[in-house]
Amino acid sequence: MFVDSHCHLDRLDKTPDQLSDILQFAMRRKVEHFLCVCVSVNDFQAMQEAVSLYENVSISCGVHPLHQDEASTYEELLNFASADNVVAIGETGLDYFYSKDTKDVQRTSFIDHIKVANVLQKPLIIHTRDARKDTIDLLTRYKSASTNGVLHCFTESLEMAQAAIKLGFYISISGIVTFKTATELQEVVRQLPLDRLLIETDSPWLAPVPYRGKQNQPGYVVEVAEFIADLKGISVEQLASATTDNFYALFNRIHRKCG
Repeated sequence: MFVDSHCHLDRLDKTPDQLSDILQFAMRRKVEHFLCVCVSVNDFQAMQEAVSLYENVSISCGVHPLHQDEASTYEELLNFASADNVVAIGETGLDYFYSKDTKDVQRTSFIDHIKVANVLQKPLIIHTRDARKDTIDLLTRYKSASTNGVLHCFTESLEMAQAAIKLGFYISISGIVTFKTATELQEVVRQLPLDRLLIETDSPWLAPVPYRGKQNQPGYVVEVAEFIADLKGISVEQLASATTDNFYALFNRIHRKCG
């Protein structure tokens, strides 16, 4: 069985009936659980309502680093993220590739998210791009010993991945790994330890080959798994089992159904 550890179901171009079809397609492909990730506290309640009918969809709460025009206060974030059905904090983090001019605001928001994760003892979902040093430095400085999380849609260096793993974090790989241009990322993935690896789609973006250019969806996490298994020279079943176990170990507020 597979899981999609990071998707944005509320941002798919779909009707409510089509969302049901999308999830049914994924489940037919043996994708058993979906983590729908928040990018703006302003949209949190609408996202929650959009997926509320599905027992196998969990949710996070946070503000994406590129959504700082919708930034929340620490108190607002803590209030929303305290809900029992929120299993993680984020996505949060730093993106200096697309928005260098908001570095200070991004850093403040990231620190707030780390502190909320510390208080609530919920894992962090981190977006990081071209901000390797600051991401690791802020985690090292502000996170508590028990706070962990995941660097999602990872495209950075092996050294950064290893630093994050030492801090107790997992590394999640998206469909980008299937792109012909992603040779450096592919080499990183070959060297990542299996017990720290997650897989995701980041739907509706970044559809893997052979669906590149189309709207991504959770069922396509299977192609991500197949490609990574081939890179690492293991079976798809072994890759699926390990990444699913890792998912439930990290997001331990999610009840795992047996059988």
